[in-house]
Amino acid sequence: MAEATDLPCPLCASSQVEHYLADSRRDYQQCGVCRLVFVPPHQHLSAAEEKAHYDLHENDPGDPGYRKFLSRLATPLLEKLADKSAGLDFGSGPGPTLSLMMAEAGHRVAIFDPYYAPDHSCLRQHYDFITATEVVEHLSRPGEELDRIWSLLNAGGWLGLMTKRVSGREAFTHWHYKNDPTHICFYSRETFDHLGLKWQAEVLYPDADVVLFHKN
Repeated sequence: MAEATDLPCPLCASSQVEHYLADSRRDYQQCGVCRLVFVPPHQHLSAAEEKAHYDLHENDPGDPGYRKFLSRLATPLLEKLADKSAGLDFGSGPGPTLSLMMAEAGHRVAIFDPYYAPDHSCLRQHYDFITATEVVEHLSRPGEELDRIWSLLNAGGWLGLMTKRVSGREAFTHWHYKNDPTHICFYSRETFDHLGLKWQAEVLYPDADVVLFHKN
C-alpha cells in the first residue's frame, strides 16, 4: 500500500495524498482525488534558480519547428474562435511565439509572464481565449492559478493548455519530463477531467499533450 503523507494537494486541496515515487533527485506525491502528481514544496527551486533555468531556453518566434510544435494547440483552438477574438497567452516565456501566431490569424493577444512580461494589469481583464503552453507543470499553486485564469474567461471562452500527461507509474519512472527541475506538477487525463467537472466545462483532447476547456 502506498504511504500516506500530510501534504495537501496543490490543485484540489484534498488530504488524500500518497507517496507515488522517489528518484535520486526528488520525491513525487499523488492526489487520490484529482490524480495530480506533484513534487513537495520543500524540493522546489528558488525563484532565482527557476529563472536561471528559464533563461537557458531558446524559443525563437522565427523557428519553423517551434511553430509546428505550438500549432498542436493553435490549430484546434483557432477552429473554435470567432473572428478578432481577444486572448491572453499566460506564461509566455522569454520568446513569445504563440501570441504572434494567434495575432497573425487576426486575433488580439496580451501576454503575461511573471519573469519576462510581468504586467499584472493583464490579469484584471477578460478574454475570449487563454493559452498556457508548457506552463502548468511549473505552477507551485496550480489550483489557485488555474482558477484565477479560468475566472478571466468570458462565457463561451476557451482555455487551451499544453503539457505532457502522466500515463502510469511505470512510465513515469523512466519519463524524461519529470527530470526537468522546474517541472513540479504532472497532470493526467483524469486530472483534467476533474477540472472540467469542477468548472462545469466541456473538455476536449485534440492532441496527446493538448487539452481545451470550453466555458459553457
